[in-house]
Amino acid sequence: MSTKKPFFSSTYKPVGESWVWVTSMGLAIGLVMILFLLGMIVYNGLEVFWPKPVARVELREGSEAGIRGSTTFAGEIIKKQIKKVAAVGSDAPPGQEYQFYVGNKDAYGFTFKYIDADQIAEITYPQPLMVAERMEYGRAIFEPVELRQADGAVIAADHPDFRPTLDRLITEAGERRRVIRKIERDRIGDINRQLESIRLRKRSLEAKAAPSAADAHQLNEVFPSRVAELQQQFGVLAAEARELRELQEVAKLQVKTPDGSDRTYAIGSLIEVNRPNDLGAFEKVGIFFHRFWTFLSDEPREANTEGGIFPAIFGTFVMTLLMSMAVTPFGVLAAIYLREYAKQGPFVRAVRIAVNNLAGVPSIVFGVFGLGFFVYFLGGTIDQLFYSLSLPTPTFGTGGVLWASMTLALMTVPVVIVATEEALSAVSRGTREGSLACGASKWQTIQRIVLPASLPGILTGLILAMARGAGEVAPLMLVGVVKLAPTLPLDTIYPFFHLERKFMHLGFHIYDLGFQSPDSEAAKPMVFATTFLLILLVVCLNLGAILIRNHLRKKYKTATF
Repeated sequence: MSTKKPFFSSTYKPVGESWVWVTSMGLAIGLVMILFLLGMIVYNGLEVFWPKPVARVELREGSEAGIRGSTTFAGEIIKKQIKKVAAVGSDAPPGQEYQFYVGNKDAYGFTFKYIDADQIAEITYPQPLMVAERMEYGRAIFEPVELRQADGAVIAADHPDFRPTLDRLITEAGERRRVIRKIERDRIGDINRQLESIRLRKRSLEAKAAPSAADAHQLNEVFPSRVAELQQQFGVLAAEARELRELQEVAKLQVKTPDGSDRTYAIGSLIEVNRPNDLGAFEKVGIFFHRFWTFLSDEPREANTEGGIFPAIFGTFVMTLLMSMAVTPFGVLAAIYLREYAKQGPFVRAVRIAVNNLAGVPSIVFGVFGLGFFVYFLGGTIDQLFYSLSLPTPTFGTGGVLWASMTLALMTVPVVIVATEEALSAVSRGTREGSLACGASKWQTIQRIVLPASLPGILTGLILAMARGAGEVAPLMLVGVVKLAPTLPLDTIYPFFHLERKFMHLGFHIYDLGFQSPDSEAAKPMVFATTFLLILLVVCLNLGAILIRNHLRKKYKTATF
């Protein structure tokens, strides 16, 4: 008699049920790791903008860990940790140490300092300590002494009018800074562009074998007079900018650093000041949002370790948009031919294998190809044909946002091809035959029936391409990305969109901060903040494409699909 239990027995366990728990555990671990990574990036990225209290540290007598011989200093406590190694010649286990951000790089020569916990006698948080954001040398930590205005009036730090007057002077200095930037970048920049245009036109006329009388008039009278007029305007604007810069240095702030030395800061070098130990909760929230907005809208300073990252955000967005506009038609057309028109055989199979292999090629290889083909060959040819007067200075024969977008489009086109082919094959055969039976041609069937039904799948491929392209760095280093771009690819200067310009990118900005920064410790917070914004930008771009995909999926959803 058989002893095998029937499948419907109450004690029967399906084979492989334990593996369900293993797979679900793997999924849970993966989600936890992703959430932990995102949480760490968000926390460390947003922490940069929150005003931290400033501690005054009193060291024990005889301690040699002070600054410039003083046993008193002030700074933000960055972290407290166990020392990596014990003291030399000591058998005791390693103790604890603090890392402080002490600022005042122009005075100390460094911005971070490690202090052993057993050397600290007292830590207090006095309210008079101020933190100032500066145009150079990072933040300064000090106690204010007095404010010297342009008219010679002096206001002591304990006077009720000190803080309102200081804030007003800093605001006025910020307005002058914007005027100076507008004069030097816009108005003087426009004069330089006109001078360059005249130089090229003059060079063009001089290259003629037999210049006419009108050409001679242009060369001998019109151009010199126009150049003299522009140079006069340049001198007036330069004098105006110089006068404004001198005004930036008139008002002074006398301070005392925590180590006891006296220093004087020009008001024009200060961006903002606050007393972090005297701030309420609402004031801290206000400063947080103000700093976050400044980070989004300003330009970088101090080797990208200070200021904002707007050029990098804008460059990443423009490059990703151009890449999407380039990769979509090429990828979709290639997939339509392979799926709908090409005769299936060894050649088509070889093409599909090649496409799949391209998806695994290292990105730096595409960067080398883009440098050789797009920049040197195509760009050099365009310069020879249309910008020969500007040579040997290249216009399109050097890295730019156009060539970077084309390189990344080439890198991500296999993703779009594969996703589009899968979407086309998912359209039912009955739908195609019904269209053909109604008298539609093959192209009309593809255009009116197959492509609309495949759009959600095509957009899925585009989303994957955007996610990969937006985060690439290696190929961009060869075809157009730079550490600091003085001008954006899009502005108010004709022809408004400048595809030949170099640009900044969030991914390269992260690399530059993490590995090329002169002060790696000071750059760490900016690395997390920039990483957070890069993830946020990619999520926003993908979310927009996902919403469009869901709308199209609902629009073309029928019972036959």
